[in-house]
Amino acid sequence: MTNWGPDISQLSRPAYLSLAEQIARAIQEGLLPNGTRLLPHRKLADDLNLSVQTVSRAYDELIRRGLISGEIGRGSFVQTRPKEPEPPYLPERLGELVDLSILKPVCEQLHLERMREAFGWLAENLPSSSALSFRPNMVFPRHRAVAAEWLARCGLDVSPLNINLTNGATSGMTVALMSVAPPGATVATEAISHHTLVPLSTYLGLHLEGLPIDRDGMIPEALDEACRKGVIRAVFLQPSVINPTATLMSGERRQALADVARRHDIAIIENDVLGPLVEGRAPPIAAYAPERTLYVTSFTKITVPGLRIGYLTAPDRYVAAVANRHLVSNWMATPSIAEIATRWVSDGTAMELVHWQRRALAVRHAIAEEAFAGLPYHAHPQSLHVWLPLPEGHTEEGFVSQARLRGVGIAPGSSFRTAEQGWHPAVRISLGSTTEQELRTGLGILASLASGNPEALLLAI
Repeated sequence: MTNWGPDISQLSRPAYLSLAEQIARAIQEGLLPNGTRLLPHRKLADDLNLSVQTVSRAYDELIRRGLISGEIGRGSFVQTRPKEPEPPYLPERLGELVDLSILKPVCEQLHLERMREAFGWLAENLPSSSALSFRPNMVFPRHRAVAAEWLARCGLDVSPLNINLTNGATSGMTVALMSVAPPGATVATEAISHHTLVPLSTYLGLHLEGLPIDRDGMIPEALDEACRKGVIRAVFLQPSVINPTATLMSGERRQALADVARRHDIAIIENDVLGPLVEGRAPPIAAYAPERTLYVTSFTKITVPGLRIGYLTAPDRYVAAVANRHLVSNWMATPSIAEIATRWVSDGTAMELVHWQRRALAVRHAIAEEAFAGLPYHAHPQSLHVWLPLPEGHTEEGFVSQARLRGVGIAPGSSFRTAEQGWHPAVRISLGSTTEQELRTGLGILASLASGNPEALLLAI
């Protein structure tokens, strides 16, 4: 049992939420270590002159955030070490496995040649600042100016002073979350979102609230309701095809979500790693709400996977916070990689590879359309994947296992789930991670599994 107790003078309305926040802060600060038994509901209610219902509601909120667990007959305990989730992609390719689990762009010999040429150029032209410094003030101002040019291709007008060079999109997402949401805060996102969000939120001490979506992305009314019912600090969105369901959000929906965020004064984190690859899209949400949107993009998914670099833009109100968290997290882009990215943007190589990728994806989607004829899958002409809701009778675990036994690796949809309500089993299938022939083979096997009787398949093994 703990000796720590909430400060009754710090309680405010609604009391249950205020109490939950105090306990959450104590957990994050180490005052309530993992495994600590909390006071019984009635004892804490008596100590704070609150109703038992209020305390129970506060504990329920902490359970919902994954910070405590309730055990019948034993009490409530701090739970800060949940089971680590499995990544949706396979850690390695084994044997002849057709790996459609990991999201990668289409790559051929051209991409290897471009990288070799870039490193050859770098060997002859590496500036002393890139070789002899590691702090961003010495290396990156020149790169930020070129980054602003690239962001203009993404639909943004951003000052170089508001741009940070990151070690890819994931580090940009992490820095953005750390900058806008303190430990214990709640961040909203789509009910089907980025696979790193759930573990990342846990590690940062954040509560993740998945909100309903439709074929146009997050429903604005759902975000508005969540903001009115509780304290939402930020919303994480993937409006441009990279989301698991391959949804391209309309301009009207982007504006509506920006309006809700502005009305409740919450930050927006926008993940847009495909950038200019997606044709015919509306401007980024950051263009609708530039004063509150932290925008993340990168080159990894649209040029060459080995070009591990991205851009994180932040409005003036968050510039200092982003700079500090970026520095201490050590997720700055490698100076030599920054040199290559800057050269590729300046000489047109980056856009050359984007155009090439767009054409290659058109071929991959034609293969998927042929293989999945009659199946209700979701895709976009520039998506790197398809989203396949499973037919009635199939379970995700069973389907993924059956596919693996047949030599095909895919990502279970539950890896991207942030809310239970309205969930339907599904799988994500990458289109760019293999050769065209491997893709045909893999998709054919998956189509056969989806069209068959799951029980009959199970008996056949």
